[in-house]
Amino acid sequence: MKNFILTILTFIASSVSICCIAQTRSLEPKLENIAWIAGTWHGEAFGGHAEEIWSEPSNGSMMASFKFSNNDRVSFYEIEVIREVENTLILQLKHFRSDLKGWENKDQTIDFPLIEITENKVVFEGMTFEKISDTEMNVYVDIENDKGKIETVKFTYRKKLDKKKIIKQLIKVQYTEIAPTLDGMANEAIWQNAQWQPLDQLWLGEQPAEDDFKGKYKLTWTEEALYLLAEIQDDKLIDIYQDPLTTWWDDDCLEVFIDEDNSGGEHQYNHNAFAYHIALDGNVVDMSTKKEGKLYNSHVASKVVTKGNTSIWEVKISLFNDAYDDNGNNTPLKLYVNRNVGFALAYCDNDNSKTRENFMGSVEVQGNDKNRGWIDAGIFGTLLLIK
Repeated sequence: MKNFILTILTFIASSVSICCIAQTRSLEPKLENIAWIAGTWHGEAFGGHAEEIWSEPSNGSMMASFKFSNNDRVSFYEIEVIREVENTLILQLKHFRSDLKGWENKDQTIDFPLIEITENKVVFEGMTFEKISDTEMNVYVDIENDKGKIETVKFTYRKKLDKKKIIKQLIKVQYTEIAPTLDGMANEAIWQNAQWQPLDQLWLGEQPAEDDFKGKYKLTWTEEALYLLAEIQDDKLIDIYQDPLTTWWDDDCLEVFIDEDNSGGEHQYNHNAFAYHIALDGNVVDMSTKKEGKLYNSHVASKVVTKGNTSIWEVKISLFNDAYDDNGNNTPLKLYVNRNVGFALAYCDNDNSKTRENFMGSVEVQGNDKNRGWIDAGIFGTLLLIK
């Protein structure tokens, strides 16, 4: 260990191989041009494990903590900074033993002046950061060995992505002994007592103004079916395509996602879950196992009543499991107390275009691709059926 520490102490900042400088356009010595270094990185070097955590640029500097472990024990730490100084950058670091006692003297730092920044490299004298991808980075450090020769040590890093903790939506749905009448009136007691849920998550397009779209919904259930009440404020109702199986998602429609056993998973061309598009004329479409649109009007019954720019949708949804056969006889499932059902709701909003302008959902979807409910039941929320 002593020899290892002495080797690290002999970091020098005297030269860097020309081959380490990317033959691409040079960038200004600004921290925003190296912001891709920020993040939590893990890698291997010296037969051990390295962890390096860089902050985002702020107030003229970036800061990092470095930890090197070998044989499941911490060997040493580093504190690193990259600072903007006199129209250039400088990387400075200090080493600490595992007990946080410093290697360098109190006011001593190991300094690496900047040579060049390119689109995928940051070259300091004695240390180079190379961007391989958004989640891969190599760091090359020039080190003088115990024979006085310069060796370049390569740290191969991968970035640990900060994933926002996903909290699945849970809605408790109250039982009703008397099924609501599908008349668009919503005057039953169960609807008066049920709680509104927001339909406010942007899945596609741009966030609409309130006078363009606003939505909310309620739920109840009987042993025979799940019932949905949706109130949609939409300034223009569009039903362009007369054929219900022609780009049905580009007309104004309500889309109900159902996963009867809340198992999640892929359901693009199978019946692990359903994505029912309910058109203004009542036709219901989902993808079949033949990878094409199919009418499922026997699964969903609905009534829409529109006054001004407000439409009241009352919907009855029968549930089927993944054994559903598009060409066979199928019996709807019975619902019961404490059953968990995967569920999401969405609205396709078209304001007189060939395609929908936006797509609003009831659950937050992580990542860039938010329009994947028709493929991935894992984004659904959970309904808990109660009495």
